[in-house]
Amino acid sequence: MSPRIMLARLTMLLAVACGVIAVTVGFADKEWKLGVTGWFEGGALLAILSVVMLADEYFERRSGTG
Repeated sequence: MSPRIMLARLTMLLAVACGVIAVTVGFADKEWKLGVTGWFEGGALLAILSVVMLADEYFERRSGTG
């Protein structure tokens, strides 16, 4: 398995963790530095990055250069 695929999976796991933290912060109703929106946006950014890495690996393998 390619290191990029493993990195993409790890990034997706971190995105899910950020989402769980965002839900926890939302239910706790306490002041956090990033707040619910910050954790959610961070998780969304990580998820997009993960999808881009997976797509890059897919297209590279499909073209036969990797």
